[in-house]
Amino acid sequence: MSNIILGLKFVFSYFSVLPVSFKKDDDVSKKEVLNYTVFFLPLVGLVLGIITILLFSLLDSIPLLASIIATCVYFVLYGFIHTEAILDVVDAIYARHSGKDAYKIIKEPTVGAIGVLYSLIFVVLKIVGFAYLLYHGYLLELLAILIISRLSVQFTIYFSKFKSSFVTLMADSFTPKSFLTSIIVFSFLVFLLADFSFLLFIPIAFLLALCITVFLKKALGFLNGDVLGFVLESIEILIAFGVCFLWV
Repeated sequence: MSNIILGLKFVFSYFSVLPVSFKKDDDVSKKEVLNYTVFFLPLVGLVLGIITILLFSLLDSIPLLASIIATCVYFVLYGFIHTEAILDVVDAIYARHSGKDAYKIIKEPTVGAIGVLYSLIFVVLKIVGFAYLLYHGYLLELLAILIISRLSVQFTIYFSKFKSSFVTLMADSFTPKSFLTSIIVFSFLVFLLADFSFLLFIPIAFLLALCITVFLKKALGFLNGDVLGFVLESIEILIAFGVCFLWV
C-alpha cells in the first residue's frame, strides 16, 4: 500500500504543480513506486481537468472569457512542463538539420526562436480547441481527452526505447499487468464520462502516438522525456479538434 501511495504522490508532484509533501525516508526511485507513478498518470489529467472545469463554472457569467482563462490555467496546473517539451524538441530537430548534436541541444537551458514560435502555435491551437469545447459545454468530453492523452503517454513509455535514464527506469518498472489494468480502468472511465463511441479515440490516440514517436525518432535520432510531452500536447490538440468537428 505504501508503494501505491508514494506512486500516487510522486505522479502529482512530477506532472503537476499541486502541492505534495514527502517524508525524508520516502524512496520514489523504487521500481514498485515508479510502476504506480506511470499507472496513475491518467488520473493527473482527470484531476487537473476537474479543477479547470470548476474554474470555468465559477466564471460562467462570462462564458467566452471563462473558457479562455480556464484553458490557460490548465497550462499552469501542469507547470507548462509538456509545453516546454515542444520547445526543446523543435530546437533539437532544427539543430540536427544544421549538423549540430541534437541530444546536446535538447539538454541546454537556452532556447531558439524556432522552438519558441512552434510552442506558441501549439499553445494557441490548444487554447482555441479547449476553449471551444468548454464554451459549448463539452466538459465531460474534455475530461475524457485529458485521460486519453495520458494513456497515449503510457503507451509510448511502454513500447518505446529512450535515451533517458529516468524514463527508461519508468518504462522498465511499468509492468504489463499495470499497463493492461490501466487501459481497462481508464477506458471504462472514459466511457462513463463520454459515451461508447468516444472509446474509438483511445486506439486512434495510440496510433497517433506511435506515428509521432516514429517521426521524432527519425528526426532526432533518439527519444527522451521531452518526446513524451510532445506526444501529450499533440494528442490533446488533435483529439480536441476532432471532437470539435465531429461532436459540436
